[in-house]
Amino acid sequence: MPRIEPLTPPYAPDVEQALRKWMPPGVAHEPLALFRLLQHHPDLASRMRVLGAGLLAHGELPALDRELIIARVCALNDCQYEWTVHATVFADQVGLTPSMLQATINGSADWPPHHRALLDAIDELHTTAHLTDAAWNALADHYTTPQLLEIVVLAGWYRTISYIANAVHLAPEPWTTPYPTT
Repeated sequence: MPRIEPLTPPYAPDVEQALRKWMPPGVAHEPLALFRLLQHHPDLASRMRVLGAGLLAHGELPALDRELIIARVCALNDCQYEWTVHATVFADQVGLTPSMLQATINGSADWPPHHRALLDAIDELHTTAHLTDAAWNALADHYTTPQLLEIVVLAGWYRTISYIANAVHLAPEPWTTPYPTT
């Protein structure tokens, strides 16, 4: 049971309007519990939506690389809520296979060099909040300066999302792919 219950319908008109901004048109299910939770603080939610939507829809990273970062950050933080949402909604779209998803949890896979550099950097950021010159240079061999900045912001953003979902005990959405056991 969540420590803070996400809002449920019927929504006040301003909440309904805000939730519509979070969800893509034509989605058949209720807005995500995370979005409904954040509406307890509408000003915070509206500021967060801008960055979150920007990272998902307007980033410079390849979609597969973006989803690898998200899956690995969520796995490192044991954020089953957000990991399962992205595994369900985005994995097939970006070519993230079930074995690749599993590897974001257990860390093992034979990744191509750019993904190995990316995932090693995410692990290092998670553990130390720093990147060594070796990790930075490995990333810089494969990514542009704007992409390097986006990698760091994306990792930090999904760590923040993990903190929120984990702190309030959000259960995975009922329609998502189950989180694998390792």
